[in-house]
Order: sequence, then C-alpha cells, then structure tokens
Amino acid sequence: MKSRDLRLVPVALAVWAAALVCVFQPGLAAACALVCGVAAGVVLLVLLARGRHGAGLVLLMLAAAAATALSVGYALPSREAAAGRGGRVVEAVVEVTSSASTGQDGRLWVEATTQSLGPPGRARPVAVPVRIGTVPADGLDLGARLRVVGETSATEAGERAVLVLYATTTEVVQPPSGVFGVAATARRAFVDRALRLPEPGGALLPGLAVGDTRAVGSDLDEDMRSSGLSHLTAVSGANCAIVVAAVFGLTALCGGGRALRVVLAATALSGFVVLVTPEPSVVRAAVMAGAGMLSVLLGRPSAGAGVLALSTIMILVSDPWLAATPGFALSAVATGALILLAPPLSRGLRRWMPGPVALAIAVPLSAQLACGPIIALFAEQQSLIGVAANLIAEPAAPVATVVGLLACLAAPVPAVADLLAATAWLPATWIATTAQVTADLLGATILLPAGIGSAALVAGLGAAVAVVCLEGGSRGPRWRVRGGAVLRGGAVTVLVVAGSLAGAQALLSGPLATAATPDAWSIAACDVGQGDALLVRSEGAVALIDTGPAPEPLRDCLRSLGIDRLDLLVLTHFDLDHAGGVEAVRGRVSAVLHGPTADADDERTLASLAAGGARVEQASAGFRGTLGGATWRVRWPVRDTTAFPAGNDLGVVMEFSGGGVPRSLFLADLSAPAQRLLQRSERLGPYAVVKVAHHGSADQDPGLYQALSPVVALISVGADNDYGHPRRETLDLLGALGAQVYRTDERGRILLGLRHGALAMWSETTPERRGRRRGSGTSCRSAPNQRQRSSDRGVGRRR
Repeated sequence: MKSRDLRLVPVALAVWAAALVCVFQPGLAAACALVCGVAAGVVLLVLLARGRHGAGLVLLMLAAAAATALSVGYALPSREAAAGRGGRVVEAVVEVTSSASTGQDGRLWVEATTQSLGPPGRARPVAVPVRIGTVPADGLDLGARLRVVGETSATEAGERAVLVLYATTTEVVQPPSGVFGVAATARRAFVDRALRLPEPGGALLPGLAVGDTRAVGSDLDEDMRSSGLSHLTAVSGANCAIVVAAVFGLTALCGGGRALRVVLAATALSGFVVLVTPEPSVVRAAVMAGAGMLSVLLGRPSAGAGVLALSTIMILVSDPWLAATPGFALSAVATGALILLAPPLSRGLRRWMPGPVALAIAVPLSAQLACGPIIALFAEQQSLIGVAANLIAEPAAPVATVVGLLACLAAPVPAVADLLAATAWLPATWIATTAQVTADLLGATILLPAGIGSAALVAGLGAAVAVVCLEGGSRGPRWRVRGGAVLRGGAVTVLVVAGSLAGAQALLSGPLATAATPDAWSIAACDVGQGDALLVRSEGAVALIDTGPAPEPLRDCLRSLGIDRLDLLVLTHFDLDHAGGVEAVRGRVSAVLHGPTADADDERTLASLAAGGARVEQASAGFRGTLGGATWRVRWPVRDTTAFPAGNDLGVVMEFSGGGVPRSLFLADLSAPAQRLLQRSERLGPYAVVKVAHHGSADQDPGLYQALSPVVALISVGADNDYGHPRRETLDLLGALGAQVYRTDERGRILLGLRHGALAMWSETTPERRGRRRGSGTSCRSAPNQRQRSSDRGVGRRR
C-alpha cells in the first residue's frame, strides 16, 4: 500500500488557523501578515544559506498564512464601511450569488454581493457580501440583479456576510442572463414538474437533484436532519461525486480512455455547478469532490490528501471567512475522512464481514466519525442512526440525483422529462420514507449542549469506535502489539460504558419515562434552553404554555412525562423562544389560545395548527375555561388595546387554580409598563406559583410581585445565555419577597405539585450537583394563598 503524501496538510492547517484568527480579530490581520511575512523572509534566508531540512515546509506555512492575512486586510476597508450601515434603512443594488431558501421566519433568504449601498437615493459603489431576507417572490435566481430597500443588521465577527438586510421592497432590476438564465429556466421547470408528483418524494426530489429545498416541509426537514440524511439535499461533495462517477463510469462503458473520462467528468461537474447555482458552498463542495475523485481517477489515490490540502489552501486564501463556516469545515473534514480514514476502516471491518459490506459501512462511518465533533460545536442534536440510515438510503441517492438531472435537462421534451421525473420520484420517496421511519426510532438522536465540551466528548467516542474498527494484527514488536491490545481494550471499555449509559438514558426517556417521573406533578417547566415551555395538568387534561425555541427539546420533555396529546396550547406571543417548537405538537392539540399576531409568519404558524385539527382563537382578558378539574382564566391582554404593539407586552397571561393545581400565574414576557397596566386592570391575589416574566430579566415591576406574593418563582431560562438572564436585580427582588426561586438552567426540568396540602418540587438536578439526578423531591411553604409576578422586555424576534 502506498503511503499518503501529507506534506501539504500542515500548510492547510496553518492557513486555516490564520484565517480564523484574522476573521474573528480583524484588527490583527495587518500584524499577522507582517509577522508571518518577516518570518517567511528569515526562513528563506536560512534556507538559501544553509539548506536546512524541513525549512521549506515552514516557509510555505508562513507564506500561506501571510497571504491569508493579506486577503483579510484587503477586504477590511469596504467591509467596515458597509458594517457602519448596520441598524439603518438602506438601499442596495445587489447580485444574487446563491440559491434561495425559506427560513424559519417564512422569508426567502439569498446570499448576494452588493454593487452599491447607502441611504435610499444616495447609494454608493461598494462590493461586500450580504444576506437578504425578503417575501417569497419569483426571479431571485443566481445572477439576478436586485434593488432592495430595507433595514439592516450588522453581523458578528467571523461571519461571511457583512450585513443582514431585511427587505421591505425588492425589485428585480435584471434577471439572470447567459448560462445562468438558461440554468434558472431549466431548474424552475424541473421543480414545477417534481412538485406535481406525490409527497414526500415530490418535495424532496428537487433537493436531491438540483439542491432546491424550498418545497421540503419542516417535518421532513427535521426527519432528514435527525436521520443524518440532510447532506443528500445540500449539494454536498456527495452530489458532486455522484455526477463525476456517473459520467466517468458511462464513458468507461463506451470505451473512452482515462483522459477522456477525466475531461468529460470535469465538464459535467462544471455544468452541474452552474445548474444548481455556483454559490460559495457549491463551489466548495465541487472543489472538494473534484480533489477526492480526481486523485482516484488518475490512479494516484495516495495523492488525495495533498490535493485536498491544496484545494483548502486556495479556497481559504481567496475567501478567508469560509474558515469560520460549519459547511466548509464539514465539507473539508468529510472529504479528508473518505480519503484517509475510510480505507483502513474498511480493511478493519473485513475481519467481521465481506469486503463490499465493509466498504459500504466504512464510507458513512468515517464521515460521521470525522464530522460528529464539528456538528457538536454548533448544533445540539447528534444523530445516532446516521450510519444505518445512510446504508439504507444512499443506494437510492445516485439514482435520484442522476435521473433527476436528466429530467431537468430533458425539459424541452415534456414527455421524456415527465417519465424521467417519475422514475426519479421512486428513489426520492425511498429516501424520504427512510428518513421518516429512522427519525422516529427510539434513541435516533441525542441532545448535547453545543460547545467545546460536547465536541470533545463526541471526538473521544469517535476515536474509540475507530480504534476498535481499525485493522489490528499480531505481527510486529511485542511492545507494539501489547500496546495496541491495551488501546483496543480501553476503547472497548469506553464504548461499553457509553453504550450502557446511553441505553439507560434511552429507556428512561422512552418506555420507562413515566416510571421515572413523580405522578403527583401538576405544573412542569420543561428544560428547553432560552425559552418557555410550561405544562399544567389536572385529572389527565394537559395545557402547554409556549413551545420553546425548537421542537426536539419539547418532544423530549413531553415524552418523558408521557404526554401524547394536549387539550390546550397557549402561544403567549410568537417570538422564536416561545413559538419555535410548534412542530413538536402540531396535529396533537385540541384548542389553541394565542396573543395578537404581528405578521404573515404568525398567521402561518396558526394556520399550520388549524390544519392539524386544532380550534384556534385569539385570547383576551376575561376568557375562561376548564382543564380537567382546574379552571383557567386569561388575565392579559385587554381586548383591542393599542397601548403596545404585538409581541412581548401583549403576551397572554394565564391563571390556573383548583383540580389539584396550585393557584398559579404565568406572566409570559411582559415588561414593567405592561405589568403595571396588568395590575391596574385585574384584581390579582396571592399565588402559590408565578412564572417570572421574560426569563428573569431586569425589566420587572416590584409592585406587581409584591401583590402576587409568590411562594415559588419559576424562571425558564437557558444556561449561559447571552442576555444575562436571570438578572441579579430580579433575583434579589424575589428573594426579598421570600419566594423560592427555581431555574431550569440550574435544575433542568422542574415539576411542582400538591402533596399533603403542601407545595412540593421535583427536579432533574440541584444547583450544587448538575448531574441530572431525578426525583429530588423537596417541600415548599404551604400553598393555599400565594402569588408571584414577573416581567421583561422581549427577546429579539426569530433569533
């Protein structure tokens, strides 16, 4: 076996490190370029004078790092000038550089490069990357020139786009022309043809073939992520590799030589990139795929790592901001894993299975082992069934991609295009069904807090899996054999322990979930991070107040409490931290009460709930009803009030009492002014439990809390959040009133109920021991007459 040429890998890592430093600390770009340039000059002199071995590699590293820093420094003046427009209304003429995708806020989002930017009517020439969100419209294709007016928001350091522009008006000045215009027309025709086919395959097919995922519903999108199949619709290196392999194989069958195969494969890859829009992520995927494929096609697989490293260097020097994007890291690392890790994994797995099966498993396994730590840095959800789902679905992916592309190209002959699209629909449906079935399996995903700690944990477990699977033998020096055996034994031990813990967790959150939960609870604060999701239960009937920022944490909470259906859902308002998890309960709700809507996105959320069978009604003060044996009442907002805009200050305030539920008030995200109006408009007596407004922010009215006199103050808040919640002033206020403060960031899920006439609390952990200990029951002050109050300004919408 030939050894890998890894000499350029340190250079690529040096460039990546320099890019990260310079894009996150732009002020250091000039110094970094100077230091690296001077150091490179010194090394060059040493190399010329003494010819020291290894100095050439150091010279390359320093020179490449200096070039990267210079690239950042060259772009900084225009980026800083554009960033100064953040928070203002601007007019911009832009050229679209990406395909459009629908965001969680219902807007259509595209990447673009500005041609001019400035106050309306006074735009000045400047070229910087921006991200634009606008209402869904036609004509937002790659290469189109737009005139956009809207409010801007400056991005954080490290982001590739300098500004986010929320468009109020969008005008297509010039549609895409040339090959981009032809590609846009063919793409639209194919998407229209695919959407005439039955769901879910019809919606997924455009994503598989041309990377257009706008038709993919949120449920299917979530299933694709949970099952580890979302890369199939992301125009990743896999899609590019499929195109290259198909053309190369077809040319070989027709008797073409290696040179012809390479030329035709490269031509097809270029055409594919144009068809699916050559945005930076697609170009990146094509370069990575081309690097990996060409090294194999040219008969030099050992050069693959060097080609990949060279490609990475070229991309980062030309666009250093890509170094900070998860997509670039995943693309580069996955390609590297296929080149370096998959072959030895395949040889190791052959000890237990036939060669073809071992190779089929080694490919997705190597990619998942390499990408898992990166995913854990940015996302909380880790797929545990990704390898299995890919083994089932991936044989269908090349068929759907290639036949779908042929259907797209055959648009001038409708009968042929229809036949090809229908043929591609079959494997697309297979992939969609695989995603739906595997995502619903017990333990399909696991939630870990995003960050370095989780990345280190995932990396450690991945390393243990790799050690167990890699080829081992009995030949070689005794100490090396013995050391390898010890290493494999340690890896097996780690995996056994991790598997046991994961299995226990799966049982406790699945079949045994309710057995591990106290039965006497009547109020539950779900641990959904920085957001609200609170449950009230009486005689088997259940109400949910808000859904938190994302579906998965809410699903886990409902599953652990054995809740399959909700009698009442209250959406206090529509900010992401209160309504972002609606998909977790859609189709499982009987009635919905909601606060005032602010825009079409809010109306779409309600329409989706109504389509799932819920009765939807806007709440206002005076609404009453029952929940099992308990009664509920809406205390705020006053009907038709114009004192506040829709949002935090018009959030629905709910009161529950009776039927085993301690007298409770849930204050949504009201700020101090709204709290004062609430107190004036409603006669509020003492409460046993009060959900503190806006995650314990400082914007609270002390007078209201004194009137509420809570025994227990619940604060639903995310650990280490960026808002400083809960604020010390609010905690001091609650402490002065004698309230016992329970926070989800310290205790995880919190359960409250009446036990022997007293208010009792159970939590997953304690502030002193954050080790997820269940069932730590404690008694509170007796609960007949208590109250609480809280308020705060709203967290930004759709954050």
